[in-house]
Amino acid sequence: MTAETHTPLLNEDDLRQIARWAAACAGRALPLFEAKAPDDSRPRAALLAIGSFAQGGKRSSALRKLAWAAGQSAREVGDPAASAAARAAMAAAGSAYTHPIATPHQVNHILGPAAYAAQAATLAADDPADVLDAEIRWAISQASPKVRQIIQRMPARAPSKGPFHALLYRLDTCLRT
Repeated sequence: MTAETHTPLLNEDDLRQIARWAAACAGRALPLFEAKAPDDSRPRAALLAIGSFAQGGKRSSALRKLAWAAGQSAREVGDPAASAAARAAMAAAGSAYTHPIATPHQVNHILGPAAYAAQAATLAADDPADVLDAEIRWAISQASPKVRQIIQRMPARAPSKGPFHALLYRLDTCLRT
């Protein structure tokens, strides 16, 4: 039996690519949170930290704490669109910790910031269907070829119940084509 060499599924450069896209998607929704909670800087701090990681900064426990703090903001804000925007920031900051294992759950971590941002915009919209389509198109247009390659290395999501899971599935499917 010969020893095989395996390339890790995700390396640090992959995580930085994911983080860059995640920060862009979540940043698009941030004004929806800040309009409802102008004195709460936790989601913005999480996005600044993941932006720093994406540009070559260290992945630290501070980044993880900022992600959790943005999640706390989502629970406290009391507005569905603002809550989804804060969750987008939380998921973006957490993207640096995507595990290098090929599971649909890890795909959710990659797609989460874009999905929460689209959900936030949809919840705030007068015409949710048009806004959802536009947000999905925007998120897909912002995904670099490298992000698409990373997603294609992961197992595809199966359709599942609920509007948020349908959104994850739609993003996943579109990014694979």
